[in-house]
Amino acid sequence: MEKWTIQKLLGWITDYFGDKGVDSPRLSGEMLLSYVLGLQRIELYVHFDQVVSGDKLKVLHELVKRGGEHEPVAYLVGRTEFYSLEIKVNRDCLIPRPETELLAERGIEFLRKRQGRQYVCDLCTGSGCVAVAVAKGVKDVGIIATDICDAALSVAADNVAHHEIGTVIKLLCGDLFAPVIEGLDETRFDLIISNPPYISASEYETLDKNVREYEPKKALHAGEEGLDVYRRIIEGVDVHLKDDGALMLEIGYAQGKAIKDLLKGAGCFSEIIIEKDFQNNDRVVTAKKKI
Repeated sequence: MEKWTIQKLLGWITDYFGDKGVDSPRLSGEMLLSYVLGLQRIELYVHFDQVVSGDKLKVLHELVKRGGEHEPVAYLVGRTEFYSLEIKVNRDCLIPRPETELLAERGIEFLRKRQGRQYVCDLCTGSGCVAVAVAKGVKDVGIIATDICDAALSVAADNVAHHEIGTVIKLLCGDLFAPVIEGLDETRFDLIISNPPYISASEYETLDKNVREYEPKKALHAGEEGLDVYRRIIEGVDVHLKDDGALMLEIGYAQGKAIKDLLKGAGCFSEIIIEKDFQNNDRVVTAKKKI
């Protein structure tokens, strides 16, 4: 009977995923092997010659088959990495993207330059990845994270508990600012941050199969132009943002001008900066409120 070592399996999975057009085939293979074997990714290379047992091969075979059909590997293993943090995910929430790390990074940088306790509102929190990253990256901070989807908030709650930051992040279920209640919650924030749904109707139909068929549509699609949620965030931001605070949004690659126009129309911002991601696409907009 043929013996399958970790090294041999990783090579085979990488080739299989490559032939099937799976994104990042080697990384995907490492994630599946790590999950099935109960090892860290780096440990795979320490134990390259370890022979994998038949029962684990059977589990691995089924997962590789599903991965080859473009079911996202992050959903198969129930976790992903974001800003060097383990984030739990399932099909109730969007899988955090590397591009979104730029949003979290800019938020952390902004808050670290300020004095005293900082208050943050994370809208459309989903898995809670941005809120968790900010909570881990800023010393004295209080975060309210909202989402309209109760199932997604359940995932966020798992991540908050996993990283032991329940005293820092308060999760509220509701539409954008609606669940933030005067007298019960902080209602004016130093930073309002969001990675909202922003895919237009036409773009949604062209999304890759692994996104369109598996990730929640309500976390992606935002009307004909993809601007519906941005409009509602900007409408409510003046009331909830401190005079020297900032609004930070992740945006689509072709939405820079439209978002800038919406922010200018709000009339409450002194500075609007659009930053590109590592693929040279518009990705993060920072709007600083007038003092």
